[in-house]
This record gives sequence, structure tokens and C-alpha cells, in this order.
Amino acid sequence: MKTVQLVREKGKDWKYLGDNIKLSNPLVLVFGNRYLLEKDNIFEEIKDLFPDGEIVFGSTSGDISRQDVNDNSVSITAIEFEKSRFEIKTSNILSSNLDSFKTGNDLINQFNKHGLKYVFIVSEGSFINGSELAKGMVSKTDKNLLITGGLCGDDARFEKTLASYNENPKEGEIVAIGLYGVTLEITSSIYGGWTPFGPERIVTKSDNNVLFELDDKPALDLYKTYLGEKAKELPSAALLFPLNVRTKEEDQSFVRTILNINEQENTMTLAGSIPVDSKVQLMMTNVDNIAKASEQAALQAMRNRKSKPQLALLVSCIGRKLVLDQRVEEEVEEVVEIIGKDATVCGFYSYGEIAPFEGEASCQLHNQTMTITLISE
Repeated sequence: MKTVQLVREKGKDWKYLGDNIKLSNPLVLVFGNRYLLEKDNIFEEIKDLFPDGEIVFGSTSGDISRQDVNDNSVSITAIEFEKSRFEIKTSNILSSNLDSFKTGNDLINQFNKHGLKYVFIVSEGSFINGSELAKGMVSKTDKNLLITGGLCGDDARFEKTLASYNENPKEGEIVAIGLYGVTLEITSSIYGGWTPFGPERIVTKSDNNVLFELDDKPALDLYKTYLGEKAKELPSAALLFPLNVRTKEEDQSFVRTILNINEQENTMTLAGSIPVDSKVQLMMTNVDNIAKASEQAALQAMRNRKSKPQLALLVSCIGRKLVLDQRVEEEVEEVVEIIGKDATVCGFYSYGEIAPFEGEASCQLHNQTMTITLISE
């Protein structure tokens, strides 16, 4: 495996992070600030750099490399696989009447399953129901295919997200990258580092990922009461206080981030579904807990590996980034310390992370986690 990485901050030239070597038919991952990805010539610009590359775009709430976490920039990671091959498929939720399950189902169904080892997802993050997307994908895999990735971001603006394959980034797009290869070794992990607090309440009214009532009371009113003065900063303030969700169907609790609020209807829209009768609690964390969680995620991903990772795909949550603030690089540094400095690191801060729980095969939507996927040929 050979890789080349570049980054360009707004108003500056491209800067290589390491050697500029010639790659043959690379997979080119382009993660960056949504405003910069809206440039009319962005695809042609990247194509000039990698004429025979297969180019995947995703807007972020911060793009990740081993050296830095960048906000107002575009980062490129180009990968030449030497023993493996890849296929790229796309679907657009706007063409399926916002049916997230069907979108995920149709997306995975496009792949030739023979020899398919892994799928990396770069999904629009503005209006998709991430948990239904994950369920739709899993329904076509016999629950034996590793799928990880995340929902694109737009900093803390929540205006719109963009993604694409071999064209200018656009709304509604979901891109899936499938890897095939006998020698591929791929491991993944997730870890959060958030702690529940306060009373546990029951979801008494919801519709997919829209939360109406907790304990028969308007959910938004109750949430604002807990936030106090920070309620004026909604919806961005909600990233600091996600919900821990327990259901009768799931063995493990999961976290849901609030992406938007509707003042008129007194509702909250979450990144994924929140079933009626599930139990929820507010969560909180601090910088040290988040950094420690990233270390734990890396340790889990390295556990039982036979070979050293050559590529590390990191998807972390915008809520974690807001807590880390000026120390945001620390969670990436924790990962690099564990996986080694030879691996190429790339990824993005997201509106939701997609991966299986440790010890499980089926992917799910997570929020407020560090998700790590390690790849070697």
C-alpha cells in the first residue's frame, strides 16, 4: 500500500504531508470544510492532481490527518492498493423519498458480494436517519460484512452536508467504498468516554428519529430545563449533552446526538431512531475522558491483529471536538501512540459514526464515539 497526503488551508497552496510519490489508480479521499467543497471547480482541481484517481468527497466538522485536525481546509489522502482492489457505489436519499432504510439497502445491494471484505461509508448527514441507513445496509449482508464510516458534517452549523464520487460534492449523496482482497486484514473499534447523569426517563412519544415526549412531557421543554442558560445556544449546545439510550431489543446502550430542534412543534431531531418505551439519560464528559476513550478504541482495534496497520480511518464526533476545543489533536495523538507512526491516518469529525459494537458483526449508528478502522494488505 502506498499513500500520499496533502492539505490546503483557505487561501493557501497545497502542502504535502510527506513525500510526493506517483500513484497508480488510487482511491482519493477528500475531506474538508463544506464552504471550500462548494467551489465550482473543486472536482476538476483534485482530478488535475490525480488524473487516474477515483475521487470521493465528504464535508466535515474537521478533517483528520496524523499531523493535525484542520477546520477551514481540505485534506486529501490518496491510496494505491498493491494486493487488493476497490469498488465504489453511490445512492442518494433524495431519490428514495428520504427513506433511509431503502437507501442503505439499495447501496449495499449494488456490490458483488463475492470476496467483499469491507465497506467504508461516507454519508450525507443533514437529514438521513443514520440508524435506519445502517439497518438497511446490514439487511443485505447476512450480518457478516464489516461496515464502518460516518455521516458528513458541516462544522457546528447544521445547515447542509455534501458528498460525492467523481463529481462535485452535492446534497443527499451516500458513497460506499468496498474493498476486496485475500490478504486484507481489517479491524475496527468504537469507544465513547461519556458518563450518564441525572434521572432516567422513558420515551413516551417518538417517530423514527424525532423525539416528542419524555415521561409524557414535551421533550424539548424538559431538555431546556436541564441546559439552563445554555438552552439559548441550541442546537449546537446539545452536542455537549447527548442522550444515553437503552432499549429492550439491544444488549448495549447507545448514544444519540440532537441534531436539530423544532420550537413550534416542541421536538428534537436526533441522528438516529429513538424507539418508544426506550429509557434515556443525559450524558456529559471532559477532555481527559475523551482522550482516554480514544486510547481505548485504538487498543481494541489493535487487539489480535496479525500485521501492523498501514492505514487508519478515524471517524470521531463533532460533540467530542467541541469538548476538546484547543486540545482536539490529543485524541488523534492517543490513537497514533497505540497504532504506531508508520500507519497513514485520515478521517473526519462527523454527525454520526457507523460501526459494530466490539464483539458484534452488524454495524450500527453511534454518536459521540471515536471509531477506528485499521487496514493492511
